Amino acid sequence: MPDSPAAEIVEKVGGPGNIESLTHCATRLRFQLRDGDLVDQSGIESLPGVMGAVPQAGDRFQVVIGGGVQTVYNEIMALPTMTGDEEGDVDDAAAIKARERAKGPRGKVAWLDTLFEFLSDSFRPILGALLGASLFITFMALMATLGVIPSWNAPGVVLEPSWAFINLMWQCVFIFLPLMVAYNASQKIGADPWVGFAIMAVVMLPGFMALGQDATAQQIVFLGSDITTVPVFGIPLTIFDYSSQVFPPLLMAAVLGPLWKGLKKIIPTNLHLIFVPFLAMLIMIPLTAFLIGPIGVYAGAGLANLLSSINDFSPFIFAIIIPLAYPFMVPLGLHWPINAIMLLNIQTLGYDFIQGPMGAWNFACFGATAAVLVLAWRERDQAMKQTATGALAAGLLGGISEPSLYGIHLRFKRIYPRMLVGCFVGGLIIGIGGGVRTEAFVFTSLLTIPAFQPLALYGIAVAAAFITSMTLVLIFGYKPKPTAEEAAAVGDSGTVAAPTAGSGAPAAATAGAAVGGAATATAVRPTTATATADAGNAPNVGAALQIMSPLDGRAVPLSDVPDPVFAGGTMGPGVAIEPSGDTVYAPGAGTVAAAQPTGHAFGLVLDGGIELLIHVGIDTVNLKGEGFDVKVHNGDRIEVGTPLVTFDRAVIEKAGYPLITPVIVLNADQFDAVDPIELGPTTAGAPLLSVETKAAD
Repeated sequence: MPDSPAAEIVEKVGGPGNIESLTHCATRLRFQLRDGDLVDQSGIESLPGVMGAVPQAGDRFQVVIGGGVQTVYNEIMALPTMTGDEEGDVDDAAAIKARERAKGPRGKVAWLDTLFEFLSDSFRPILGALLGASLFITFMALMATLGVIPSWNAPGVVLEPSWAFINLMWQCVFIFLPLMVAYNASQKIGADPWVGFAIMAVVMLPGFMALGQDATAQQIVFLGSDITTVPVFGIPLTIFDYSSQVFPPLLMAAVLGPLWKGLKKIIPTNLHLIFVPFLAMLIMIPLTAFLIGPIGVYAGAGLANLLSSINDFSPFIFAIIIPLAYPFMVPLGLHWPINAIMLLNIQTLGYDFIQGPMGAWNFACFGATAAVLVLAWRERDQAMKQTATGALAAGLLGGISEPSLYGIHLRFKRIYPRMLVGCFVGGLIIGIGGGVRTEAFVFTSLLTIPAFQPLALYGIAVAAAFITSMTLVLIFGYKPKPTAEEAAAVGDSGTVAAPTAGSGAPAAATAGAAVGGAATATAVRPTTATATADAGNAPNVGAALQIMSPLDGRAVPLSDVPDPVFAGGTMGPGVAIEPSGDTVYAPGAGTVAAAQPTGHAFGLVLDGGIELLIHVGIDTVNLKGEGFDVKVHNGDRIEVGTPLVTFDRAVIEKAGYPLITPVIVLNADQFDAVDPIELGPTTAGAPLLSVETKAAD
């Protein structure tokens, strides 16, 4: 049996022979493994000091430690089995790889991971616009249902100008969706996003569609579809309406990326600004119009027809399969192509049949989250209350399942079987009722229920899915059953005491190490006179303390952070800041517990006992200090306004890393509540978080 946490981690990732390389950031151990199937994830997550585990594609695996990551990393690297001083049973690397190849695809293939990241990042930035548009659509559907307006999207219906204008409020998003996707996908692939935008814009111009009215245009049948072609320099150009299409811009960007990089290699640097965009457009505009665009249209139509055929064959089975499959599709990113097909269904069929059954999954997911929230209130689990409240609000109001999935359900595997029962019940009701349709792309939330028909059938189905999941999780719980040691630690409240984040190390130190790439600055300011405490002493119980903003920018919920560990509250509660400036300041007096040499993260211990982590950007540790000018060192005393780090926004943005900066309270379990004071615009030194000390017993 291993005699140290470090040795246990090594053993549970498959032993030293399964570790190809190991690095760390401010909060996580980052393993590159030879065989990801050898990992005992549940065993790792049960170890004291481990805050979570995140499997990734390409046999990459992350272990979330927090502030003590440097110590654990050093202990692992010092193990005799890691240094080669001790012999062990190590599988031959070639044998491991051969065994892996024999297993076939497992969803952990590097190129597949890259593909889904590409799809995800092409859509994620426009989710807000899609969500806003979906609420306009729901409003129009509700008005039509109440008889205020005629069927707003039926062929030949003409709305009066007032309602027609409201209709334009959602059409602006979906008609120009290809341009938005082209911009995001081009940026993700490493090309100039505005060039990608311009390339896609050519086939969306009114003049492009007008070519189909030319006297030389011909009507032909291709793959069973009537299409219009017009000769351009003797080559037939296919005329499509590319509004709402998503597959053509995705394919265009996938080709533009390698071309862009190739042009930059062969063209002298001082000519990049002019000739790389020019040649890229010269090549890609005809290629997109003549080849890539039509291929994208037909590829999307083919996938849509396949799913439509399955639904036509058995709507009952389809309505059950979709909600049962989605809990596994979303973590893999497989839902992004399905979203594209939903949009295509609406454009070609005039309705979509996938979103209704998908709603059963979403509401089963939200029901499980609601149960976790109730249990967290009973157990006085402040961190989980905050996580579940944010996730439930994002779900019921926005139809977004990721905060629930990443923040709760994938961390507590007992939830999944209960949630799947809810998915099945909701899908079963839709199947028995003959299916549900919607004539617009909407997010399946409480607010968009009126967009589905039959309305009563859909409402009953999602309510049943929600109640079933919630009831089962309330009855059976969501946490693993406590061990004998944990049972001995049950306090007067009857709840199991959670292990400390640092496994013996002060939470403050953990906060510092946990910071994996952000500058942190916080101030503790009592809001009442009785809360005042001398430096280094704990504040009076029951006082409300304030943490000040370390940055100029915009404060947003942690759920907006594009990283499940931060977004799910694994590290602790807090907020995130989208910075507008380039300097992180200390907003209060305290000590620097950990100043990462890469400058991307800082851990502070503030006077009054709050341990804070500020992480500048996401994955900025990969820059290895480039673009960061660190102003402080470990152990330094800081006061209000002390600069912690200055960062070069251009370097970070060029590398493609988000600048959003989480500000996390690492020892939140020592306080009664950690709540944002106000979201929205903020300046360095302005109140950011309120921390309520525990009242005296």
